[in-house]
Amino acid sequence: MSWLTETLNIQYPIIQGGMANIATGAFAAAVSNAGALGLIGSGGMNAEQLAEEIRIAKENTDKPFGVNLMLMNPDADRIAQLLADEKIPVITTGAGNPGKYMEKWKAAGSIVIPVAASVALAKRMVRAGADAVIAEGTESGGHVGEMTTMTLVPQMVDALDVPVIAAGGIADGRQMAAVMALGASGIQVGTCLLASEECPIHENYKQAIIEAGDNATVVTGRSVNAPVRVLKNNMTRTYLKKEREGADRMELEKYTLGSLRRAVFDGDTRDGSLMAGQVCGQLTQIRPLAEIFADMCSQRDAVISGLQEILV
Repeated sequence: MSWLTETLNIQYPIIQGGMANIATGAFAAAVSNAGALGLIGSGGMNAEQLAEEIRIAKENTDKPFGVNLMLMNPDADRIAQLLADEKIPVITTGAGNPGKYMEKWKAAGSIVIPVAASVALAKRMVRAGADAVIAEGTESGGHVGEMTTMTLVPQMVDALDVPVIAAGGIADGRQMAAVMALGASGIQVGTCLLASEECPIHENYKQAIIEAGDNATVVTGRSVNAPVRVLKNNMTRTYLKKEREGADRMELEKYTLGSLRRAVFDGDTRDGSLMAGQVCGQLTQIRPLAEIFADMCSQRDAVISGLQEILV
């Protein structure tokens, strides 16, 4: 039994990524019902919109679920208070330091797990009161850092005295076994769940994911300190061309404004922002969440058993 399953009382040591515009209350509930920890992604929401998604999640599951708060959200203060009022079991955070909210969240009984892409940031999160840290490697989809999961996880495990959850580049049991060998207490996954029956993204987005090859993603925005990993398409080609020409952040935002919503809701695979991690090349079919999680953990166990036989 891992720290995640024991502490959160869930079947699998797996957290669903809090993907903006994708991780709805209904999807979080479906993930929790399938045995992992579902998260509502509050990116792009205000407090009232999030309250409605929390209500939907509570109506659809009696199992624990959490909320991801991007701290750059203009409504972060009100959302932070809402999470305390609702006594959300697990809160994950990104894009900032949640220290000023920690006392009220802890008083509400919440477990706080910030996402960090470097050891230095992770240490600051632990000093602020984090119960665990999600070590997110650059292989992941969406906003990324520079370190790979393979290098980040062991360094974070060595540096921290709280559990580390691995994220980025994990889509099956082989990768799950690998990060646990590095010391991770569990995993967070996102891209592999885009190819689930329950995921609310447009069917075009799902098909683009399962048709993607191993070299299908690219990172945009590095020149303006806003790196985002997405599937290559017409939008990324235009964006990268403008980056090479020296466009500033304001000009580049013209190409990405509303692009994630166009991908998620309209199925615009040409000019939408199809956020996806490098594992997309492994995904070949759309499956139920329960099957994805069960197969992942079964394969993990088989890999570990096979290694033990080799060592003997």
